[in-house]
Amino acid sequence: MTMNSVDSGRVAPPVGGFQEVGGRRIFVHELGSGGPAVVFLPGAGAVGLDYFGVQRDVAEFTTAIVYDRAGTGFSDAVALPRTAEAVATELRELLRRRRIEGPFVLAAHSLGGLYAHRFAQLFPQDVAGLVWLDGLHREWDEFVPPAAGLAAFERMTPELAELREMIPAIRAEQVELLRDYPEEVRRSLPAGRFSDEWLRAGLAERGTLRPLAAELWQGLGVPDVPLIAVTVVGDGSGQRELDEAKVRMDAALARSVSRGEQRSVSGTFHHRLCFDRPDVVAGAIRDVVELVGRP
Repeated sequence: MTMNSVDSGRVAPPVGGFQEVGGRRIFVHELGSGGPAVVFLPGAGAVGLDYFGVQRDVAEFTTAIVYDRAGTGFSDAVALPRTAEAVATELRELLRRRRIEGPFVLAAHSLGGLYAHRFAQLFPQDVAGLVWLDGLHREWDEFVPPAAGLAAFERMTPELAELREMIPAIRAEQVELLRDYPEEVRRSLPAGRFSDEWLRAGLAERGTLRPLAAELWQGLGVPDVPLIAVTVVGDGSGQRELDEAKVRMDAALARSVSRGEQRSVSGTFHHRLCFDRPDVVAGAIRDVVELVGRP
């Protein structure tokens, strides 16, 4: 059943609607037609409509889907953090209820990489291709310097009060990032992003990276499907050692499949990749979609 109502006092999604999954309303927005359908998996603190610009580009050649997992964005609240299995199972049921035919190309950004990997472990028959968008890996700690490991990321997670203090700067950046989005999206996204509910959700997901990685080690690596890993490097942070480690890590992921490739991109930041370089992101997705269609 598709549901389009929203609770009084909550920010209403400017586009798309809701699909009931497990008794909760999950926000979902579809564009385009054809297959394989591309599903975007947001990073921590991000929501589906952050990828709206790239979604429009991808919709020019296939079906493109953005959504908010339960507990984040416009979707109904749920206790966070959750296991990767819970997130993956929810996504599969969402796609089934929407009658979106698989297998799918999963375009996973940041934390979404861990959820995409778990989806592939549980439902390999439903994965046609993978696009890693500066995504996290279960092997992260094996490649990066300890100061940039998962435990360090967890320790660096700010408190809610700290995030509130950063809102003026983040708001200014939002105006820039959303400048080419429709007016209704430009209004709704900041209204939600600076709410305590959305801020807490991002903090909760970012604070439990090690358990998610440990969960993934219980299963297999990614299936042998077309895969492109896009790695953000040279973001001005001066962390050359981290950049080199990320490139090696993504290259190893690409080598783990028979049709894999690692591509580096500069001139942007991890959280701005899909805003600053939609051409690179949509290009990688198009190439994977085309590879899926070849023998």
